[in-house]
Amino acid sequence: MGAVEEPGPEILGKRNSAGPQEKWTTERVLSIRYWTPTLVTVRTTRYRGFRFTPGHYTRLGLGAADDIVWRPFSLASAAYDDFLEFIAVLVPGGAFSEQLKHLRAGDRLRVDKASYGFLTVDQLARGRDLWMLASGTGLGPFLSILQDPAVWQNYERLIVAHSVRHSSELAWRDEIADIPKRELFADAKSTLTYLPVVTREPGETLLAERIPLLLADGRLEAAAATPLDAAASRVLVCGNPEMTRELRQFLTTRGFATNRRGVPGQMAFEKYW
Repeated sequence: MGAVEEPGPEILGKRNSAGPQEKWTTERVLSIRYWTPTLVTVRTTRYRGFRFTPGHYTRLGLGAADDIVWRPFSLASAAYDDFLEFIAVLVPGGAFSEQLKHLRAGDRLRVDKASYGFLTVDQLARGRDLWMLASGTGLGPFLSILQDPAVWQNYERLIVAHSVRHSSELAWRDEIADIPKRELFADAKSTLTYLPVVTREPGETLLAERIPLLLADGRLEAAAATPLDAAASRVLVCGNPEMTRELRQFLTTRGFATNRRGVPGQMAFEKYW
């Protein structure tokens, strides 16, 4: 799941409907960073028994013990970090968002002890190039995947395309650029190509159309200087439903398939809602 509150019916529940207490832990907010008035990164403490695979999501809960609102959020932190990090968009009037916007460092929230999802590299057959295609806060799971040393050893090229409406929403571009410079990746065989896409501010980025259009006319492959083909390329997609649907259709025509009955595929998807 991407880190966007679902615009559909609110998920409200009593404590019992959210599961017994042992299924979640109470964590403390370490920091909150607002990139824009509605785009925020939340960092929390981490229960020492919490485990996840880069690309997974978990559930966060806010509210009184007898009226908790739960939402799924992708984990943007590294699997080895001693904290958890999440990206969120505040939705006006949302039951979760209205509580999230009042959180401050030191406040408490609930974190599900389990992690979920199929947007992981172990869903994919071995390949040469790993493409990560994201819209908005769909970038979250890729921030975690990009901090996995195994990914940097198992692929020759890592290609991240991140599409947003406004340039201010490219909040992690500097962090992404700095990842290859870390000592942890000093001996990595992979190279990283980051392709920012701003769709509503002409001239802000070289690429300015939605990712499905950029793939359809070949501009994304040209910008990456890498062909997208099922023999060598593996693709992870996280974004809004329209984008994921269009990319699934496009990639299928190119010979890509998802994991089926335990047989690794060439593409995997997660959507916001």
